[in-house]
Amino acid sequence: MLKKAFIPYGGYYSSPFSRWQGTLANENSITLGAATAKRWIEDKSWDPKIFDYTFLGISVHQPHAFYGGPWSAALTGAEGVPGLLVSQACSTSTVAVYLASVGVETGLYQTPFCLMTDRCSNGPHSVWPNPMGPGGQVTSEDWVMDNFNKDPWAGQAMIKTAENVAAEAGINREQCDAVALRRYEQYTDALADDRAFQKRYMFPVEVKVSRKKTIMFDADEGIMETTAEGLAKLRPVLPDGVHTFGAQTHPADGNCGITVTTQDKAKELSADSKIEIQVISYGYARVKPAFMAAAVFPAVQMALEKANIDAKDVSVIKTHNPFAANDIHLANNLGVDVDKMNNYGSSLIFGHPQGPTGGRLIIEGIEETAMKGGGYMLFAGCAAGDTAAAIVLKVG
Repeated sequence: MLKKAFIPYGGYYSSPFSRWQGTLANENSITLGAATAKRWIEDKSWDPKIFDYTFLGISVHQPHAFYGGPWSAALTGAEGVPGLLVSQACSTSTVAVYLASVGVETGLYQTPFCLMTDRCSNGPHSVWPNPMGPGGQVTSEDWVMDNFNKDPWAGQAMIKTAENVAAEAGINREQCDAVALRRYEQYTDALADDRAFQKRYMFPVEVKVSRKKTIMFDADEGIMETTAEGLAKLRPVLPDGVHTFGAQTHPADGNCGITVTTQDKAKELSADSKIEIQVISYGYARVKPAFMAAAVFPAVQMALEKANIDAKDVSVIKTHNPFAANDIHLANNLGVDVDKMNNYGSSLIFGHPQGPTGGRLIIEGIEETAMKGGGYMLFAGCAAGDTAAAIVLKVG
């Protein structure tokens, strides 16, 4: 259990998420993320020199990522500050926030900044020399699609891992459709009153579309209207599977930032000094090959045990749910109501840029918990390689 790491209330932001091949499809995610963070820091009238370390969370390679950590720090205005590249697929944000928190706990850092950013659109294509290839042919990889479609260890696509868990746990098509519809309804709650909930944390992205034109990208795109009738008409993605395209997430682009610091500094930086956000614990897990969705529950168990609480003590649960079966499996094992998880949105609906996905969900969880008057917030999600990570925060 951690005792010294805190997040200032309002000391975070998330950009809107752009649809696959949408508004942010041609932007370098590192420079775009850093530029957005810099504008956000200026908007808060913060001096970027308050940051003494940067964690750059990114899972899809971009030009100059070799220099990613210190480069992104300098681009945000924190010149002279070193940085670390953090990459753990869908768990990238969770790991970055925890590493920053451990640094504060040990006194290594005072105020590290976690910048998570990714662009799944127009993913890179890597080429390696293959001296044994006939005619000097090369070995190549589509960084995004090849990895979505095959885990080199388990040998199966990500969606197949969810189908394996669904089959083993007895999760059916009707349950997955019902969760998909519920998640869409929860997302629309965040749009009520002129997007009042989203405007608590969402910060627009400035995109230069030509030499003379710049636009402000300020709302999610790529959200598909969902109805029970529409879901029922969709075919399974895999033959005899329980997931349709309506019950799985979609690749996206975006970025987010989270500040971690000491208790005193958090009060100083907080938008509301009466609200205190403490990082409590972290959990992780890896399960048998090709059963990725099942890893979330043991990761949650570890985080809850380290926090010395039970699932019934948690006020808000947010998850990265690339497949509807993820939430059903976790809810069944935790003994909680699947319909009460992920209020105001989840990656199943607003998309999955990978690196920043968890960060946005952590931020949404903080805001929902604050609206409820405080309590424990749990975030958890699976990640490539049949792994998962979870984190517990306390909002006081």
